[in-house]
Amino acid sequence: MKFSFYDAPFGRLALAAENDELVAIRFSGQPEESWELDDRALRFVAKELDAWFAGRVQKFDLPLAPRGTDFQLAVWNALQEIPYGETTSYGDLARLLGKPSAFRAVGAANGANPIPIVIPCHRVIGSNRSLTGFGGGIPTKRWLLDHEARTSGRVLPFLVTPKM
Repeated sequence: MKFSFYDAPFGRLALAAENDELVAIRFSGQPEESWELDDRALRFVAKELDAWFAGRVQKFDLPLAPRGTDFQLAVWNALQEIPYGETTSYGDLARLLGKPSAFRAVGAANGANPIPIVIPCHRVIGSNRSLTGFGGGIPTKRWLLDHEARTSGRVLPFLVTPKM
């Protein structure tokens, strides 16, 4: 697995790819010990992230290879269908998947998303429209949603950030 660092507006990310497919984005900025540093191998990802953060593109065009269970893959595919600048709830996502009582499992799959930002798990909010858990932290989730609101001209329907 090849990796590179990427300096996002809110902090350093670790990007990982294998066979020219994006496998992981880590908010921690920490690669696995077995990953091999190779900035050239991840240029295609950095270029797309640059365009997204600049507001020039709203959908990524990257070859992805997330690793997970069939259910997780179904959730991650559904996440990619949430339009830029819009949000949905865990319950709505569960209903979309035909499993209306599986909102907690949808939340767990959302939290296990190995390719955040590109697979936009930040677009999932609580049913009460609050900003709920996020691997990069609530301030990063808010930044990502605010970025999409600014660049899409939409007003996002979240109300409150839960107290920590």
